Amino acid sequence: MSTVATKETDDLPLSAPKAEELAALLVARDRPPRPSALSASLTFGRRAMLKIKHVPEQLFDVTAFPIMMVLMYTYLFGGALAGSVDAYIQFLLPGILVMSVVMITMYTGVAINTDIDKGVFDRFRTLPIWRPAPMVGYLLGDVVRYVIASAVMLTVGVIIGYRPDGGAVGILLGVALLMVFSFAFSWIWTMFGLLLRTEKSVMGVSMMVIFPLTFLSNVFVDPKTMPGWLQAFVNNSPVTHLATAVRELMAGNWPTADIGRTLGWSAAFVVVFGAVTMRLYNRK
Repeated sequence: MSTVATKETDDLPLSAPKAEELAALLVARDRPPRPSALSASLTFGRRAMLKIKHVPEQLFDVTAFPIMMVLMYTYLFGGALAGSVDAYIQFLLPGILVMSVVMITMYTGVAINTDIDKGVFDRFRTLPIWRPAPMVGYLLGDVVRYVIASAVMLTVGVIIGYRPDGGAVGILLGVALLMVFSFAFSWIWTMFGLLLRTEKSVMGVSMMVIFPLTFLSNVFVDPKTMPGWLQAFVNNSPVTHLATAVRELMAGNWPTADIGRTLGWSAAFVVVFGAVTMRLYNRK
């Protein structure tokens, strides 16, 4: 009998004084501090990595694809363009490394578009965090994928004869510059991921942009052999500046002009496409 009475009493609404006392108690409690911009971005970056953990097939484009690119282009063009595979791999590997990593940046836009379609970003916008954190987190997570792709390609290159004169320091500097550029370049695909309606649209538009940009560069051959009108485009392409800078750094040189141009392009991509991305994200 007493148990039933207690249960019924617990279900009754609180009186006004008790309700005010409880509210005051909750307000007086210290709230957890708002996460910093860096903390929030790293948390979303960890989320991107956890997605790879649960769907390891996503690593296909940073493992099998780079290996295929290195072997295919080296053995197809090596003898014709440089006389031997050993001679060509010294020129090709830094360029094909740049090309492969820049090409896989497009998957950032595809992943964002998929999350938007599922309604995930609607929940992110309600959180009391730095607004760009979900986007920056995505890009930080993808940088890990780019590092894996770079490590795979360099390993394969060394196995088939690549010998960088710059040693470990030159390789690290070249990869670091490539990571900075790839992070900045990925803001283009975040914009497309928010702007276009479907995953297939993002992939299609990305291919139309990235294929001409990467192939019309000095990745495979010296632009001096090209027609004058094509040289004008290739010599001013951001991919050409990046490939030259990475190639020279790995060779033990310090190409100040190309490093400066690459960092300038990177800053421009973040400022322009980062601003457009956040405007679309806030209005989506």
